[in-house]
Amino acid sequence: MALSVPGYSPSFKKPPETLRLRRKRVRSLGAALPPGERPEPAPRRAPRPDRPALRPLPAAATARRNPFARLDNRPPVAAEPRHGPPRFLDSNQENDLLWEEKFPERTAVNELLQTPHVSFSESDIPSSESTELPVDWSIKTRLLFTSSQPFTWADHLKAQEEAQGVVQHCRSTEVTLPQSIQDPKLCTELRCAFQQSLIYWLHPAFPWLSMFPRIGADRKMAGKTSPWSNDETLQHILMSDWSVSFTSLYNLLKTKLCPYFYICTYQFTVLFRAAGLGGSDVITALISPTTRGIREAMKNEGIEFSLPLIKANGHEKKASGTSLGHGEEQAISDEDEEESFSWLEEMGVQDKIRKPDILSIKLRKEKHEVQMDHRPESVVLVKGTNTFTLLNFLINCKSLIATSGPQAGLPPTLLSPIAFRGATMQVLKARSINVKAQGLSEYRDQFSLEITGPIMPHCLHSMITLLKSSQSGSFSAGLYTHEPTVVFNICPPMDKVLDKEAVHEDLANCGLHPQTLHQISQTPVLGKSSLRNVEMSGYIYNWRS
Repeated sequence: MALSVPGYSPSFKKPPETLRLRRKRVRSLGAALPPGERPEPAPRRAPRPDRPALRPLPAAATARRNPFARLDNRPPVAAEPRHGPPRFLDSNQENDLLWEEKFPERTAVNELLQTPHVSFSESDIPSSESTELPVDWSIKTRLLFTSSQPFTWADHLKAQEEAQGVVQHCRSTEVTLPQSIQDPKLCTELRCAFQQSLIYWLHPAFPWLSMFPRIGADRKMAGKTSPWSNDETLQHILMSDWSVSFTSLYNLLKTKLCPYFYICTYQFTVLFRAAGLGGSDVITALISPTTRGIREAMKNEGIEFSLPLIKANGHEKKASGTSLGHGEEQAISDEDEEESFSWLEEMGVQDKIRKPDILSIKLRKEKHEVQMDHRPESVVLVKGTNTFTLLNFLINCKSLIATSGPQAGLPPTLLSPIAFRGATMQVLKARSINVKAQGLSEYRDQFSLEITGPIMPHCLHSMITLLKSSQSGSFSAGLYTHEPTVVFNICPPMDKVLDKEAVHEDLANCGLHPQTLHQISQTPVLGKSSLRNVEMSGYIYNWRS
């Protein structure tokens, strides 16, 4: 029937010639006449019963739609309001809803992962003024101090001053400087204390390799000599030596002779803190970032841990390493499934609803766990005696060392503020720079001091304390953070309020200055941010994170 109509196209890809001429005639008439005298388009004739009806043409003044866009040339219908009639779910949506009821923690993880990822380097925390800085457990890679007074006192230390600074560090000598130093360049105590603050301990150490940072360091290490990459015997020797150093550090931490230390691998970083630090009365270990594979391996080893940034039903999601047997887990899951679908049986529609099987539930749960990997939200907290189990796990974990690439066969980096077995003494790099900065009417001298290397929390506090005296309480600092360690500033849940005096007494022999120990024993308040800028004016800190 459609073939008998000349010019008819069933798919409306070739409009009839009459329709094209009519539109052209209406446009030409509307353009020639003034707006008030434009004739209205003639009414369409009634459609013939043997051909489909065409929609009426729009007015010449309105913008018409392209007829080739789709068959239905109607304008898009506005979205229905939320308070409209309820929508019916299909079987897949019902399964999703039932699965969310069975695993309420999935909703919490989903909401957390669907929120826009905010860069920790651009936190919205406003600046704060105080007489002391909050503790920052992240590792800094660079410090840039600027002041109107020169930093010439930090250049070209004498041999005696350098030696004295090393001795003061090894003997944990407490150096107390006056509030203001008139001539810092002639102050031997200041220069010795500066050398003392630059020292840290590292294992392993290779002069031609930069052992920090390890995450994302493949490009810097590419092309460097690595004789252990293809030598399994040498790899075994390096790992055995590393295990001895790691065990030595943990024993120092356990006896409160070491306040904290870091383990830097090519995948994640671990922060071990002594009891009394970080708001906890037991030894704690933070691991960030983690993956589902690492967390499952820790569970299999019986390590109990928690995910502080992932909360479900208002409580922390805790992953217990003491797993049940397969039969018990199956029975528990079957009971939960029967309870969750009991209301369907009461309604008599249990046969019409497709239930998600156990395998699909497990796969969906694993999918959302994987989405959390390599993100700050994947930080893991281990407490108490489980840290010793974590020690054995890390020593025997094969994924701790890269199997390919520039870091293949290289053990993780151990960073500590005090000496330990097998450690190598290292010194942060420092240099002073003098530049001309444009002022309101003329150029003025701007002095800066740059420090690079793995700058740990105690070093940051010691440096700022020294500059407080040498620069007469007036300077500013830009702090550059190793981003994977920013999340170490979260405050874990505290079981009880700690007695700070008892903490200071227990850690009195940890090798840190009493003022530095007082600062790092504070409860973390920065959360998922870190110090970015510090400015001192009139001996008052103004900091921003």
